[in-house]
Amino acid sequence: MACVITGCEPPKEQNSRQEKTFGQQEILIGLIPEQNVFRQRERHQALKKYLFDKAGITVNFTSLSRYGNIIEHFKTDKLDGAFFGSFTYALARHQIGVEPLVRPVNLDGTSTYHGYLFVRKDSGIRNVEQLKGKRFAFVERATTAGYLFPIAYFREKDIANLQAFLGESFFAGSHDASILAVLNGEAEAGAAKNTIYDLMAIENPRIEKELLILASSGVVPQNCLAVRKKLDPSLKNLLKKTLLEMNEHDDGEDSLQRFGARGFIETRDSDYEYLYKLTAEAGINLKTYHYENQ
Repeated sequence: MACVITGCEPPKEQNSRQEKTFGQQEILIGLIPEQNVFRQRERHQALKKYLFDKAGITVNFTSLSRYGNIIEHFKTDKLDGAFFGSFTYALARHQIGVEPLVRPVNLDGTSTYHGYLFVRKDSGIRNVEQLKGKRFAFVERATTAGYLFPIAYFREKDIANLQAFLGESFFAGSHDASILAVLNGEAEAGAAKNTIYDLMAIENPRIEKELLILASSGVVPQNCLAVRKKLDPSLKNLLKKTLLEMNEHDDGEDSLQRFGARGFIETRDSDYEYLYKLTAEAGINLKTYHYENQ
């Protein structure tokens, strides 16, 4: 079930102004479950408050239980947009049609992430061939770092039938859960995005001490805010402009710090060239791909 983060309602005068300007007074944005829902909620509240205070846009965020169901929610819950991971963006672009707007710039100055394939050091695994018969923790079938990258990586190593190669595999549901599954010995190996892995490594010294990164992917765009194509152009442009200019204002800098970013940059479909290369290597058709976990 989706969990909707709500906030204070705008004053009536503001409602009236927005209705005249945009034809609607609030938008609903979906969030994929890359982290614990409470951590995501706290992070996006800062963004919600800034967008209302600065531009009069009321944003409600809905935290989704799964990566793949963001496409279903676009249809059934009539989402106006979502912060998509790179793979979910590509799926939504090809299956329902969405338009990319912006993505955050990480605190280290990058606006991209990459995938890690990691193992427990005490497993003795040092190459992909030694994963034969081992237990592997994926994230979800609709994630780049947590599924698409390892699938493409195994195929590159001439391992197409993972079910026969691995002893067992499972979907952890989020990147932090995949990392913890390997850390706590529930799997010998796993996959996740580097931004979550590196953040957790700072907070938990066991990760660097007990885990070993076996392989890394190329880079893909950080989670992008993309919206439905028929969203009111005035509202869409204001949303984009307000986010792109956040770091130019003191209150925007404060909100960005709480959000965990330096700012936002424009995102285009051409930024996903490496992602599209990975899907081809993994043998995935984006228009027909079945992304539900099995």
